[in-house]
Amino acid sequence: MYLEYYGLREAPFSITPDPRYVFLSDRHRDALAHLLYGIGKGGSGGFVQLTGEVGTGKTTLCRLLLEQLPENTRVALVLNPKLSPVELVEAVCEELKLDIAGKHGSLKALTDTLNAFLLDAYAQGLRVVLIVDEAQNLSTESLEQVRLLTNLETPTQKLLQIILLGQPELRELLERPELRQLAQRITARYHLTPLDAAETEAYVRHRMAVAGCTRQPFSRLGLKALYRRSGGIPRLINIIADRALMAGYAREQASLGERLVDRAADETLPGHARYWLRRHGSWAALLVLTLAAAAGTWAWQQRTPPSAFVSEPAPATATPAPADDAAQALRDALAAAPDTALFAFTQLLARWHVDAETVSVRDAARCPALVAPGLACLRGRASLDQLARFDRPLILLLGKAPRETHALLQGVGKDRVRIDLAGQRHELSRASLGELWDGGFTVLWRVPTDVPARLERGAVGPGVAWALDRLKAFDGGTGATPGASFDAAMQARIEKLQQAFGIRADGIIGPETLFALSALDDSGPHLSRTMD
Repeated sequence: MYLEYYGLREAPFSITPDPRYVFLSDRHRDALAHLLYGIGKGGSGGFVQLTGEVGTGKTTLCRLLLEQLPENTRVALVLNPKLSPVELVEAVCEELKLDIAGKHGSLKALTDTLNAFLLDAYAQGLRVVLIVDEAQNLSTESLEQVRLLTNLETPTQKLLQIILLGQPELRELLERPELRQLAQRITARYHLTPLDAAETEAYVRHRMAVAGCTRQPFSRLGLKALYRRSGGIPRLINIIADRALMAGYAREQASLGERLVDRAADETLPGHARYWLRRHGSWAALLVLTLAAAAGTWAWQQRTPPSAFVSEPAPATATPAPADDAAQALRDALAAAPDTALFAFTQLLARWHVDAETVSVRDAARCPALVAPGLACLRGRASLDQLARFDRPLILLLGKAPRETHALLQGVGKDRVRIDLAGQRHELSRASLGELWDGGFTVLWRVPTDVPARLERGAVGPGVAWALDRLKAFDGGTGATPGASFDAAMQARIEKLQQAFGIRADGIIGPETLFALSALDDSGPHLSRTMD
């Protein structure tokens, strides 16, 4: 009805899943990386738990996960878990297309059939995954049966890996004493939170653009109201935005403002949702308690010599930090979790849209100069201000040996920083981070395959041309020209770049300077600046 009026080809806010409209926020990418890691990139098997409020995108992530699983994976997807233990095992066997004729109702016969299949799959090099959606509806007996299915294992791995998707009630369910054995087998946990204000705006613009809109009808105040009334929950955003477009069409309003969005929310939100969001405000939708997870222990191998940015010292750790509850929560998480290097690298690869099947997470974690063609790695030491200038997510080495733990740096503000440790988000003060981090970092970034690892005065070729184009973005000077060489003028520009990024100003393009040049490219992931 409103499509032509707003210049749309189709309705942009349908609540039915459509892969063209998928919008992945940073937390959605983290959750997807978390699931992929739990399935096999970490290699420990067992259970993976993903929770989130209704409408935050768990089912969408499940669909994306199914699309990204390797060909040697066999999946059993259970969408209705309100089943008895026997019915649940029957459903798993049917999903895996096993012959269970004459075995219905016999838990032993069904389990024996499933175990035989798992052993055969292992012999063929296949990985078997069970995904249970709406897992908060599983009975205690069915959950115990699911746990028993993981008892079959080899000396090195489980033969069945299980993903539990559910609402926050699933976390409460698994805290029951009678389910402690299952809880101890969960090797990866992630709680999916709603979108923040900036992500809500990006989400709306993305869906409108996919639907063919060339002019955004929602005003700034309209977008803020949409975030406030939806709490950043994608499904509620869709419902309210669709009604707002219809109301705007009926009133012939080209611009959809705060008042119209509020009216649309009043008409569409169920009573309890209106009350909760109005009473608690949008901030409450973002306050969640996530569980720190052990993502697998792995010792560093083949360490490369660390690089160091020497222009500024690393942050002093002797300065006492002010009282910070968030910092204490992070300390507790560090004390509880083993090293999470593989999970952190899985997250970082996902930020660069690198398929973990193409690039080995273990290879990336060793940080060779080139992890893969076009993907470089650098390990070094720097201050937080230096890293903030590069504006790229990277991995921080927290704690001290032998309890060193890897966390993903997601954002840097004026006073606070945001990191992710094994799927759990932490925001804390800069001073508090300084008590836990002595400057060690690892970063991945993209670099053209024809750019050499070192360039200095006198060099020619595509590497010089690429560097000149990046320098143009830095200082507005001359870009690449036919036959350009690394001359004295270019060397002086490189030295200014190095000074700006806190790198030793030697006029030579090495790994640190390559990273600085690549950071001048707007494409790729960036740090969030929205904490303060």
